[in-house]
Amino acid sequence: MRGKLVVVTGGTRGVGAGIARAFAAAGADTVVCARRPPEEPVKGTEFVPVDVRDPDAVHRLFDGLPRVDVLVNNAGGAPYRPLADGGTGGDARRHARVIELNLTAPLTVSLAAYEHLKRAGGAIVMIGSVSGDRPSPGTAAYGAAKAGLDHLARSMAVEWAPDIRVNTLVLGMVRTELSHLHYGDEDGVAAVARTVPLGRLAEPSDIGGAAVFLASDAAAYITGASLLVHGGGERPAFLDAATVNQPPSTNQTGKGEPDERTPDL
Repeated sequence: MRGKLVVVTGGTRGVGAGIARAFAAAGADTVVCARRPPEEPVKGTEFVPVDVRDPDAVHRLFDGLPRVDVLVNNAGGAPYRPLADGGTGGDARRHARVIELNLTAPLTVSLAAYEHLKRAGGAIVMIGSVSGDRPSPGTAAYGAAKAGLDHLARSMAVEWAPDIRVNTLVLGMVRTELSHLHYGDEDGVAAVARTVPLGRLAEPSDIGGAAVFLASDAAAYITGASLLVHGGGERPAFLDAATVNQPPSTNQTGKGEPDERTPDL
């Protein structure tokens, strides 16, 4: 990635910081933006304060850059909030703000970066979520936004080809400094990790490596794709409930042999 200029939105902590560090380690000039500066500088990056929900501020960011080769739309997130919690009026507006941050803002940023990326033959990496592909009680607006983001990326990939490649990283659970807000203490984090086939939560560096791959020449023929980075996903609940996975029961003879109700497969 040497000689490339990369912009990572929301790149000051958590997943975003992991992505920014990965690009910097790969030799890219890396710009991170967020509303507030990081508590600790992300090594090898330059910080620019930007609220990605403000189109004018976003355009000022890209107008001030000499070029852009890669854009990573990472800024996003949502608190846990059941749909009807707190009534319908004000709560609907709060859900709309979640959609604005997670869906509308990536579109705003991508459009502002378009001319830079077109000239560079660049790449966009959207940061999606498994929440967009399954029910997400408590974060329904976030899941709906991430589903829309995946569709937006695939549409962009067709409209902007062959000049700009657009792909999505679909993330599962990632261990960050905010994990305790979602999973509780260390015991809670460990219990959640045991539900992942690979036996652990992703680290921000895992996401960073995948983002660098999709932005690199190694992925030159990949566009409009959704790459799952979720450690194997979630074990289907029916596997724990289905009796076929339980130890065989004994018949009346006590010999543990299948009775006449057992299908002969």
